[in-house]
Amino acid sequence: MSDPTAPLIHDTSDDAEVQMARLRHIMACLRDPETGCPWDIEQDFRSIAPYTIEEAYEVADAIEREDWPELEGELGDLLLQTVYHTQMGEEAGHFSFASVARAISDKMVSRHPHVFGSKSREKSAEQQTRDWEAIKAAERAGKDQAGVLDGVAIGLPALLRAHKLQKRAARVGFDWPEIDQVLDKVTEEAREIADARETGDADAIFEEMGDLLFVVANLARHLGVEPEAALRAANAKFTRRFRYIERELGKRGKTPAQSDLAEMDAIWNAARALDKADRKA
Repeated sequence: MSDPTAPLIHDTSDDAEVQMARLRHIMACLRDPETGCPWDIEQDFRSIAPYTIEEAYEVADAIEREDWPELEGELGDLLLQTVYHTQMGEEAGHFSFASVARAISDKMVSRHPHVFGSKSREKSAEQQTRDWEAIKAAERAGKDQAGVLDGVAIGLPALLRAHKLQKRAARVGFDWPEIDQVLDKVTEEAREIADARETGDADAIFEEMGDLLFVVANLARHLGVEPEAALRAANAKFTRRFRYIERELGKRGKTPAQSDLAEMDAIWNAARALDKADRKA
């Protein structure tokens, strides 16, 4: 039984090993079937997985905003997710915290022979990326993942997964050689959405929309843009500009619901002009 009164629970030292041990002990106490938290005891890998994904995005959000105190807290939340999963793994006999840490350490050493082995560091970042991918491909082969697309996680955000799938296919030559061909395909897919809309076929519209998004992800790859990051930036821009609309309407004693599209569009254009001025400054 985990002891929730152990001195380690209240240790506030700056020693990293002590604090890691403290966090693991707290997690063990929370999961203790006799004295733990009922909610924590009921959880399993699947129920915790959505929180893990959410915390990873909150880390990315703090980085995007360059909020370093917030990032410290979000990294702690993400670390808790790792500890949570390893605690459940230990309880089920699947793995341990030590085996998880050992596995990632072994992987980092094996994937960086130019740092931890005899291979030369005198090569470009591009060459090191190709070497990294070659090592990963060999690892997949060792796991009987012989297919080109094997190992691209199904649980990834759809846009990110599309990018990775296309990147894998491109390595074996299944790719448009010219960006103009991808742009033509974007136009083609947009036209097919319009055609499907005219028929009113909801299934066709759904399928064509997916095709368009998939091709847009491919276009981003050809342009050297990470589509998930680009969409996050677009979301942030939209949020910033719409909040500007809300503030300006507030000065007029209005809410968006009390305004109309023409008024809000004019304020939106003012927000765009401010963004352009900020970029030039």
